[in-house]
Amino acid sequence: MKLSPRDAAGFLNRPDPRVPGILIYGADAMRVAERRAQVVLAHVGPEAEGEMRLTRMPGADLRKDPAAAIDALKAQGFFPGPRALIVDDATDAAAPALKTALGEWAEGDAMLVATAGQLTPASKLRKLFEGDKRAFCLAVYDDPPGRAEIEQMLAAEGLANLPQDTMRDLVALAQTLEPGDFRQTLARIALYKLNDATPLSPAEVAQLAPQSAEAEIDDILNAIAEGRMADLGPILSRLAAQGVQPVAVCIGAARHFRLLHALVSDPRGPAQAIGSLRPPVFGPRRDRMLRQAQNWSLQRVEDALRDLTATDLALRSSTTAPNRALAERALIRLSRMAGRR
Repeated sequence: MKLSPRDAAGFLNRPDPRVPGILIYGADAMRVAERRAQVVLAHVGPEAEGEMRLTRMPGADLRKDPAAAIDALKAQGFFPGPRALIVDDATDAAAPALKTALGEWAEGDAMLVATAGQLTPASKLRKLFEGDKRAFCLAVYDDPPGRAEIEQMLAAEGLANLPQDTMRDLVALAQTLEPGDFRQTLARIALYKLNDATPLSPAEVAQLAPQSAEAEIDDILNAIAEGRMADLGPILSRLAAQGVQPVAVCIGAARHFRLLHALVSDPRGPAQAIGSLRPPVFGPRRDRMLRQAQNWSLQRVEDALRDLTATDLALRSSTTAPNRALAERALIRLSRMAGRR
């Protein structure tokens, strides 16, 4: 049977001993492994490995020895308690052996926990578990973790009762990172807050989050949007020394002003509109963009976008004008617009 995401949390945390087995599959091997570890720990407990109540085998072994799964499910150990058999990296080649094992399973036998990569609807392995009336089949998708899943991940890292603003930024961060990168970020945050009783702040989340490739030009984008003309020359010189091309600055500025356009053009107002931006904006950058939006009218933002488009076309053309001079003049014009109504 298919196990829906809504019912998955309940089963993974409190597996029914009358269920003979579960197949967990998905493209993200780390998320699949997390679900497998969760259900195994809940079923057999933390001491199962030492008490020999947990057996592991690669899925490839079942092709050579189809009876190995049945033997492992039926085997009785020296210690009492529930048992489990983990079959990792199972493929369709293991389907016949697992079908026989599920068919001969009886109450008191070990629970079969099989994992696999991405499976198509035509997969024999997937059809086996979906068609079995007693076993479960759980698909693990690459969707960003929701608030409930993030809270579980935080609890596992020893972080709880976070401020509302901090949770908002973590949910936003989860939508911008790969699941594995987000888990590593939470582990880094937990290490940073070790033995620190103060609440995790949005500023700390922003500092510990991975920096995007565009982060190096954030300084100049903020200088433009905030009208700090005197800062443009030194920042451009530093970026040029780092090998950042003027066209890259122009593209970054256009992206930044499109975000400002979304804020100032929304009838709900910037404070409400910023929560709808994709990719999400969080941490100190969120507060800074809100302040910038207050200094720009819709007309000025649209004028800035037209100027940036013309500058970008000029930079990509066969003009003999120095690219840095073209970009610098455009950025100065934009910074002069800041604060005007």
